[in-house]
Amino acid sequence: MSDNIKIISQNKKARHDYFIIEEIEAGIELYGTEVKSVRMGKVNLTDAYASIDKQEVFIKGMNISPYEQGNIFNRDPLREKKLLLHKNEIRKLIGQIQQQGFSLIPLKIYLKGSLVKVTLAVVKGKKLYDKREDIAKRDAKRDMDRAFKDRNNR
Repeated sequence: MSDNIKIISQNKKARHDYFIIEEIEAGIELYGTEVKSVRMGKVNLTDAYASIDKQEVFIKGMNISPYEQGNIFNRDPLREKKLLLHKNEIRKLIGQIQQQGFSLIPLKIYLKGSLVKVTLAVVKGKKLYDKREDIAKRDAKRDMDRAFKDRNNR
């Protein structure tokens, strides 16, 4: 069975700012007008993060713009949204983020069939020298690929 996946929004800066330790897929509890806004692509994950409170995972700082035709049914765009995970997955996440410097960040939000899903990552922050090192590696790889392509085109 092939899943019909359509990526709505990605947190591209997360891969630059953090080392990604593990990724996990989670459902997200949304109301009707929020789902319509997500389907229209009006989601911003830039400042979003997840936290665990009383054995439940919540995503904070994720902005879902109000639906234009939603009138009184629209919710607060920055409200906390509950993530839907199994208890054993939540326990595993609690164990991982209790380590020094680890946190939970949403990487992308997407439609899987008719369901709205979030890819949540356990991350560790990069230092400035780590970011410089990644940029240097990427530039070196780009230069090697360019040289290889030029050599093969002759």
